[in-house]
Amino acid sequence: MTIITTATALLADIEVEKDRTDAVQVFVKQETILVEVTTADGLRGTGYAYTIGTGGSSVLAVLREHLLPLLVGADARNVEASWQRLFATTRATTTGAITSLALAAVDTALWDLRCKRAGEPLWRLAGGHRQEVPLYDTEGGWLHLSADELVHSALEAQKAGWAGVKIKVGKPHVAEDAERLRAVREAVGPAMHIMTDANQSQTISSALHLAAALEPHGPYWLEEPLPADDISGHARLAAATRIPVAVGESMYSAMQFRTYLESGAASVVQVDAARVGGITPWLKVAHTAESHNAMVCPHFLMELHVSLAAAVPNGMFVEYIPQLRAVTRTELTVRDGRAVAPDVPGIGIDWDMDALDNRRVA
Repeated sequence: MTIITTATALLADIEVEKDRTDAVQVFVKQETILVEVTTADGLRGTGYAYTIGTGGSSVLAVLREHLLPLLVGADARNVEASWQRLFATTRATTTGAITSLALAAVDTALWDLRCKRAGEPLWRLAGGHRQEVPLYDTEGGWLHLSADELVHSALEAQKAGWAGVKIKVGKPHVAEDAERLRAVREAVGPAMHIMTDANQSQTISSALHLAAALEPHGPYWLEEPLPADDISGHARLAAATRIPVAVGESMYSAMQFRTYLESGAASVVQVDAARVGGITPWLKVAHTAESHNAMVCPHFLMELHVSLAAAVPNGMFVEYIPQLRAVTRTELTVRDGRAVAPDVPGIGIDWDMDALDNRRVA
């Protein structure tokens, strides 16, 4: 009865809720790849992955032409076996974004099935450390916003009891980045966390300069200062600044995180379940980070990551960027400045399939 009988995928474009810009790109849309897996007893699991504007059709092709046919006939309970089998068939394209995103859509669907079959929510079945996780806001910190707008959004988050806010950095002149951070710091005071994010826009020399300019204003971390594959550069920067270095959203395998942690190149892990290949490798990264006494603050996907961050003892923050409200019947619950993991069996996302069908492109 637990044998997989069907596995299908679709691609839908979800419009952004507001303009989102950083130092290197504009968030055009969320290309959402949905996978549905059904077992012989009629149980259905739904998983997903995403891109922010390009590549969704390539992920869909990998799923339809290579991965999903291999799922039919497999036992849905054996999640690790399925992940390893599918990964083994993609050796020619790993490690890379397209393959990891495709694996993630499958793996998340299998975890949805696993939780539903057990009658448990994801946060409990994946570890069950606690149900609520502190929030920080990114929506009020995009690079195109003025300093006054940054201050207004930060004060609203503080009033709501949120733990922190994120400010994008990477302006043409480092003095402007420092001034924007100074304005927010003076408005919210010393207790509120202010995360900064450079989106891989720096060289090692400019990153050293940027960190020195930001440091007096107490940023909680400096995120993705350098290209993700520059491990030695991140290690050099981490050794030169008191600001914790955060990485992870642009890394696509658990081994990459291990190398960063062993090299002292980062102390904040921002592993993204879609980009790393699903919930199965996400948990491995989180436990590796725990063994290095490093916090996990996952990137984006708050509707899924709230449950994963709640599951592990080093899950410290959930990033607030609402993106699924147009295609779900419920949204993230926030209580006293904390994100609350859904308590229903499954991964906790109540998809509106009619809304998704209206946005379907393939």
